[in-house]
Amino acid sequence: MTRRGRRPRATLPTGVPQLPWRQVTNSHGTLDVLRPEQVDQIHEGSLRVLEEYGIRLLSAPARKLFEQAGAIVDHDTGLVRVGRDVIEATLATTIPEFTLTPRNPERAIRFGGNNLIFGLVSGPPAVHDRINGRRPSNLADYKNFVRLAHYFNAIHVLGNQVSAPIELAANNRHLDCYLANITHCDLSYNCTAIGRGRALDGIEMMAISRGVSLDEMVESPGVLTVINVNSPRLVDDAMAEGLMTMAEFGQPVAVTPFTLMGAMTPTTLAAALVQQNAEALFGIALVQLTRPGAPVLYGSFTSNVDMRSGSPAFGTPENAKANVAAGQLARRYRLPYRSSNANASNAVDAQATYETQMALWGAVLGGANLIHHAAGWMEGGLQASYEKLVLDVEMLQHMMEFLAPIDTSDDQLGIDAIGRVPAGGHFFGDEHTMARYDSAFYAPFLSDWRNWEQWNEDGARTATERATDVWQKALADYEEPPLCVGVAEELEAYVARRKAEIGDDEP
Repeated sequence: MTRRGRRPRATLPTGVPQLPWRQVTNSHGTLDVLRPEQVDQIHEGSLRVLEEYGIRLLSAPARKLFEQAGAIVDHDTGLVRVGRDVIEATLATTIPEFTLTPRNPERAIRFGGNNLIFGLVSGPPAVHDRINGRRPSNLADYKNFVRLAHYFNAIHVLGNQVSAPIELAANNRHLDCYLANITHCDLSYNCTAIGRGRALDGIEMMAISRGVSLDEMVESPGVLTVINVNSPRLVDDAMAEGLMTMAEFGQPVAVTPFTLMGAMTPTTLAAALVQQNAEALFGIALVQLTRPGAPVLYGSFTSNVDMRSGSPAFGTPENAKANVAAGQLARRYRLPYRSSNANASNAVDAQATYETQMALWGAVLGGANLIHHAAGWMEGGLQASYEKLVLDVEMLQHMMEFLAPIDTSDDQLGIDAIGRVPAGGHFFGDEHTMARYDSAFYAPFLSDWRNWEQWNEDGARTATERATDVWQKALADYEEPPLCVGVAEELEAYVARRKAEIGDDEP
């Protein structure tokens, strides 16, 4: 039992001190960078793009759904022009909130409202740590990142193939990833929704881990996915089929145009928001045409390129403003909002940190419900970093504490304490202080607050160097979450059967 005024902290007996697992909420509200009339302008511009220019959709079954709904479809070119009546009708069937339940129901997470969910990095073809250096992504590192996600309470959901194990056959490695997700972690995960088969495998394996049927999964989703529009204005057949499969089985889809100003959109932020919004509304409509009422998130991944080299840039002022503005659009449509926490640095250094902070603040101020790539992202998404994951978890915990509401109860106001201490005195020994001395403030696990002499005598190590110790300790202290009897065998049998059905190709 804790003393009055103290907040409990979860500290593993020999592990890394950290905040307890909790559903994070943004109690402070959001920022508006667009005036209401500007939001309307972007909405109207998006409808013009959909009506006059359309989206090229490469999936014939998806085009048929739009055609049946009243869109103008050219099956020869794949171009689909969608009227505002179709968009308005599909928006009317969306839901503003939903719950995602993994194999451990205590780790269920709520999307929508002022809820905030942090997701692990997703998809890099390379990994890095200070001990072993940079190397191609592989299954061993993949499993380590999943273990770290389970260990750190600030991470709420796994990304899609945290670090793609490229030594495995490309057409069936998603099965090994799903199996690792379920075996080494008890969180929900992102499905690889490139085509129907990969998406359905992820849904079925989560259903097995929970001991439920696919019909029950429809009513109580357990996985999600991100569908990227191939900006400008193209949705390929594999992405469309993955989206439709997820929607068919009631699993949430974050429709996310990947729009880089100057490359995939015009250079102005206003134009990028118009195009992003048009592409997002198109994908949201496809989700609802597949299954009215299926959970869907409004996704934003808008940033800019370096105009000198053409390289993607993240954590820029434009990226942060786009994160905030997209949140205003998501709220206009009463949809949960997915944003990202990204940087373009090649090393875990000051650039990686300040770009990440810019993107993170933009997402939080935009009212994001899901911050994808919140921990471990490097190199513009080409690298998953062990040290960066630790730094990011520290930043996420800072944000969690910042977002907590301020308590102004009588005990917290401390009027009596103020009166007890004489003018010019101090509060170090007052009972109000002593009751809270070990829990009054957030205690970081990575920062070093010693004076320069002590820090220097202890090796003068940077935060990045100290992060190496943290992830090593986390992996050493990690304990695998147990599966129910027979579930592991059932999952392994499912993977073996599906691999035999799919066959192998060259890694």
